[in-house]
Amino acid sequence: MSERWQSVRLDEVKAIPIAGAGINWRPLRRTLGIEAFGINAYVATAAGEHVVEEHSEAQLRHEEVYVVLSGHATFTLDGQTLDAPAGTVVFIRDPEVRRGAVAVDAGTSVLAIGGRSGEAYRPSVWEWYFAAERFRAAGDHDSALALLGEANERFPDDAAVTYSLACWEAMAGRSEAALGHLARAVVLDPKVAGWAAKDEDLASLRGDRRFPRE
Repeated sequence: MSERWQSVRLDEVKAIPIAGAGINWRPLRRTLGIEAFGINAYVATAAGEHVVEEHSEAQLRHEEVYVVLSGHATFTLDGQTLDAPAGTVVFIRDPEVRRGAVAVDAGTSVLAIGGRSGEAYRPSVWEWYFAAERFRAAGDHDSALALLGEANERFPDDAAVTYSLACWEAMAGRSEAALGHLARAVVLDPKVAGWAAKDEDLASLRGDRRFPRE
């Protein structure tokens, strides 16, 4: 390693379980400090786990490449099934394609690379609230909130970041701050009320008359 280049083994990048997405995320871009493009990896501890969460890139408008590094995966692309053993490269040009992948074998790992065509790369906001999940098991609310505060400064009008702040504040017992951020998130994106209705992170707030209703 030098100031001009860096190397890391994939298994040295600690996987962060993202319960809501059903994936284990290895934050390669953040670990290496890459700013030119998006790159991350996902690993399954057991067969049947997702190695690519079900989603589209309709909002971010990213083109994406997935590389099956090890094991064996099955991709679903707009309802079509693609068998993807190790060495398979999947390029999804159209951001509207609904995609996801499930591990056939335990230990399957997938590399994901993406960005908007024709534009300079900007890190995606979801990386911050995914990264905050590493503090969940230890109940380290302050560290998670500090990280999300950084995201809020960078993305001040993002509903998902504001909602995540509300969740972590609720878990930390900071009800007033949580309700304030939750109300703001609903203003930014009304569908947040639907998220809140089912989210156990916000269970302590549901008896309050200010809690948003669908």
